[in-house]
Parts: sequence; structure tokens; C-alpha cells
Amino acid sequence: MINSLFLQLKAPFQAWGLRAHWEQRDTAAEPTKSAVIGLIGCALGLDRRDDRLRTLSDKLRMGVRVDQQGTRLIDYHTTGGVKLADGLPSGVLNAKGEIKRETDVSYRHYLVDAAFLVVLQGESELIEELAWAVQHPIYPIYLGRKACVPSEPVYAGVGDYPDLITALSDAKHSSWPNHNQPHARCIVECLPHEGNRQYDQIWNPKARRFAARTIQTISIATGVAEINTLEG
Repeated sequence: MINSLFLQLKAPFQAWGLRAHWEQRDTAAEPTKSAVIGLIGCALGLDRRDDRLRTLSDKLRMGVRVDQQGTRLIDYHTTGGVKLADGLPSGVLNAKGEIKRETDVSYRHYLVDAAFLVVLQGESELIEELAWAVQHPIYPIYLGRKACVPSEPVYAGVGDYPDLITALSDAKHSSWPNHNQPHARCIVECLPHEGNRQYDQIWNPKARRFAARTIQTISIATGVAEINTLEG
């Protein structure tokens, strides 16, 4: 029996929006659950409004190990153009009565050269289905935004572990990019009284609404099951 699916997320650029608004498209320091479930949805061929995304979010528990934190980059981004209404151009008129090109400005945040090991735990039948889908994705897999293409295959194996922490302590499912790193930071789902809320649990895919889940940050010794609580 297996209960754990491992995903290795490495790329030149990653972006895990948590509180993104149009002008400021932020990134969290680690992959968010909503984005990872979205990645799984791509592999399964689901539309981003499909109600099954909520079902997956409810049935899976997630942990993240930071193998390489990466650095942050902010991209100044502009979009714009004349819109068509009933086949005729529309927009803002300038002083001469000409249609003025509208430009939207946004700042898009990225993680550069980061690497994470993600583990998803759930029922054996579901994990087997997802493991096959990730290796044979229907839609292209990306890490937060479509421009963020993985540099290595995302599938990193399956296994049977009693909990998320034990799974993340097993080094065989990733390459540990920083071999001199004595400990690695991990973010795991936990009971409500054990950690802090983060609003990345998919609740209503159609309206892009998210519910809270509780997470805890811990430190594990690389290759050793020594665990020290940092927050919670």
C-alpha cells in the first residue's frame, strides 16, 4: 500500500501567489496548496473551475521541504491594447479625440533557482491515480505560472509513510541541492491548535475562493529524523 506522492519542483523561475492582486502579483516563499492542487489538475486534464479541485484539496494533506530557497525577482510588467466592442475599437479618448491605448502595470514576483520537495498524502487508490497522471499529464505542468516550466520531471516517486514529517525526512526522493545544509525547513499541515492559518485550501474553484488550513514550520536534519519545532 502507498499513501504518499512526491513531487520535485525545480525551475529557473517559480511563482506561488498567496495574496496576489492585479498590481502586485506576489509569490509565497514556498509552494501553496492551491497551486500544487492546480498542478495536479493540469495533469488530470481538469478545468481550473472544476469542482473536483476542491475534492482533491480536501482529500490530500501536503508537506513541503525547502531544498533550496532561491532568490526573489520582481518583474515590471505592462499589458494593454485597444478593446473591440461590436467590431469597433473602444477605449479612452485623448484631447484630440483619438482612442488612447490603455496600459495596465503590474509587478510580478518570482523565486529564482529554487527547489522544493512536496509530498501529498491520501488514500492509496487516489495516490496511484495521481502518480500516473503526473507522469502522463494531459495539460502541461507549470510551477505557479505558465511561464514557469519545470527544469526536471516533477514526479519523484511514491511511498508509504506514517506522517508528512517522516516522508519529508527521507532524502531518497530528491537530490538535496545544498549538500552542506545540515537542516532543511519544512511546512506541513497540522491540527488547528498546532500552527498558523494560511488561506490556500481550495473552497470554490469557480469563484476562486479559498479557505484556511493550518500549517506548521519545522526543521529536520538532512537524512536524520531529528525534528525541532520553529513555529506553531
